Amino acid sequence: MGFRCGIVGLPNVGKSCLFNALVQSDAAVSANYAFSTVEPNLGRIAVPDDRLAEIAALAESAKITPTQLDFVDIAGLVQGASRGEGLGNQFLAHIREVDAIAHVLRCFEGDDVDRAGSVDPVADAETVETELMLADLDSLARRLEPLVKKARGGDKDAIAMRDMVERAAAVLEDGRPARDLQVEKDEEKLFDRMQLLSAKPMLYICNVDEDAAAEGNAHSARVAGWAAEKAAPSVIISAAIEAEIARLEDEDERRDFLQTLGLAETGLGRVVRAGYDLLGLITFFTAGPTETRAWTVPRGTRAQDAAGKIHTDFARGFIAAETVAFADYVECGGELGAKEAARMRREGRDYIVRDGDVILFRFNV
Repeated sequence: MGFRCGIVGLPNVGKSCLFNALVQSDAAVSANYAFSTVEPNLGRIAVPDDRLAEIAALAESAKITPTQLDFVDIAGLVQGASRGEGLGNQFLAHIREVDAIAHVLRCFEGDDVDRAGSVDPVADAETVETELMLADLDSLARRLEPLVKKARGGDKDAIAMRDMVERAAAVLEDGRPARDLQVEKDEEKLFDRMQLLSAKPMLYICNVDEDAAAEGNAHSARVAGWAAEKAAPSVIISAAIEAEIARLEDEDERRDFLQTLGLAETGLGRVVRAGYDLLGLITFFTAGPTETRAWTVPRGTRAQDAAGKIHTDFARGFIAAETVAFADYVECGGELGAKEAARMRREGRDYIVRDGDVILFRFNV
């Protein structure tokens, strides 16, 4: 599991340009592992992680397999999408299928602004958020009447859902997205059943000119402040630079190109890290002579459940997880050195997997 991230934005913000650049960039360096464009608006790409190569070198692995994520280039949005205007219905349907929303905002100047006035990324962000909230209110209104009828008959499930719908509607009517609703742990499944669009975690991508790619500009600074007030992450990226990177097949060329621009990593890397933080995802590794592989799981995952990610038999016959932290694995020169230095631990089924763990699962079926 990686994650499925929907890329949205108003016209002329660089949304499709960014999607194409990210997918092509990955395709150019994906010779050793699977890459595919599953359908015209869906790109499945490898999650960049420098730790993989280090682990593989020490394990003398014949193959490296990164974890993957899907980027979905969602149909263009216009004001009124919640009422089905433009490609609104298609837009809203695709949003329901993603884990998170990456909202591309125009943070560069130009003559092709598709709205009245000057470039205003915060106003654009609010337009999209409003459309999602209006669609949610419409969805909740259609749900409520049948729930009220069932609740009158004493249906406990209907009563619980009716109360959840009313609470969510109150938040939306107050001008706040559904993700602001306070939901207890035992209510999460009920909340998720509503499939509210404005409940999706949101990541803001500030698309800037090439000369602002390293530090951003006044527009991206406004977005960063606005997003911080909403406890949402924002990332600075230049679609134009990502397109240039996509044309470079040699990794050393890419690295040199980034250094000349004052960038430590590609925009894809920054987007992925922000997305993982947003969704609470971590990566653990398995390594051996045949393959070094990255696996993505939610933060807080038990060792037995992580084993099941690899194969159901691993979970069913779980005995132990022989675990070493990435830093210790590298410092000790691999698995054998980690064992000799007593850095490899034997953990039970309830061990909480940590980001960077290199794990050898023991099982018997």
